[in-house]
Amino acid sequence: MPLSPTQKKQVIKEFQTGEGDTGSPEVQIALLTKRIDRLTLHLKNHAHDVHSRRGLLSMIAKRRRLLNFLTKVDKKRSSIIENKIGFDRVKRGFDKKPPEKVEKVKKVGKVTKAKK
Repeated sequence: MPLSPTQKKQVIKEFQTGEGDTGSPEVQIALLTKRIDRLTLHLKNHAHDVHSRRGLLSMIAKRRRLLNFLTKVDKKRSSIIENKIGFDRVKRGFDKKPPEKVEKVKKVGKVTKAKK
């Protein structure tokens, strides 16, 4: 589901780093986020649209790669764009507690029935 030209221009204008910037990671991440949000709404209404779901997963993966690249290049720019698009740490799952260790139960032996 492509964005309309007016929506695209609006997103580019909001996230561009300089005049005429259309290809910086910030702009690409913002455009992908807008498309992901629209496609997510579409899939809520059309749950069996498997082809669109596959496209959604590829867009999410591409956004993740761009965010990883931007984090490697400039961590400050990465955190700014994440806050702007609402992509905080909770959505990525970093604030979840790791699962607690469960103690293993030792087997005592075979259970036998009492004889009468």
